[in-house]
Order: sequence, then structure tokens, then C-alpha cells
Amino acid sequence: MSETPLELVRRFCDEWSGGDLDAIVAYFTDDATYHNIPIDPVAGKEAIKATIAGFTAGVDKIEFRVHHIVADGSAGGERAVVLTERTDVFVTAAKTIELPVMGTFEVADGKIAAWRDYFDMNQFMSQLAG
Repeated sequence: MSETPLELVRRFCDEWSGGDLDAIVAYFTDDATYHNIPIDPVAGKEAIKATIAGFTAGVDKIEFRVHHIVADGSAGGERAVVLTERTDVFVTAAKTIELPVMGTFEVADGKIAAWRDYFDMNQFMSQLAG
């Protein structure tokens, strides 16, 4: 039996603790979109890779703590939707930032075709500055 969209997204979230950017980007379709809702969206694997590299620079460890995850088999066609309620943890030499996040993933043909994360940028910035 092939991997379900929910299993794929759970594995993707677990992948972040390994710190391998190429392994993380391999989960995406070539034309995938990634949108951290307070920030402009990006499209395509290379743009996604550059964006992730930018916000993870200087971070020693990342953990996506998934509290809840649920999947719907379709989203207007061939895509499945997976929703995650998470706490994303960023550890640097100076501090640990814990950010509550709601993530929406669209999965097509065993890959992530779209990823949107919703979070409070003010909360992130205050932890970063504090």
C-alpha cells in the first residue's frame, strides 16, 4: 500500500529535525508553492529551497511538534489536503523560539504541491528580539 497524504506530511514534519535541506525540498513537486502567510509566497523548488535556507540560517536545530493532523481525500480534484496544528521550535546558540503554527498542505501524486503556514509574526519577532 502506498503512503497516504497524511503519512507523507507527518514524515515531512519529522524530516526537519534532521537538518537536511535537500531532503526537505525533495518532498515538493517541481512547481510547488510555499506561503508563510505573513510573507510573500514563492513558487518552484529552487525558490522554496532559498526561502527555507534564508529563515533557517543560524539555526542549530528545528523541530516541528505536530499536535494534531487531519487529512481530506480531495480538494477540488486530485489533490488531498492535510492540516497540521504544530509548534515549530527553532534552537540557536542564543535562544529557543517556539512558534504556534497552523499548516495547510496540498498533496498531489505523493508530493507536496502547496504549503501554507499561518502564524503570528509579532509573536515570532518578539521571541527573536527577547
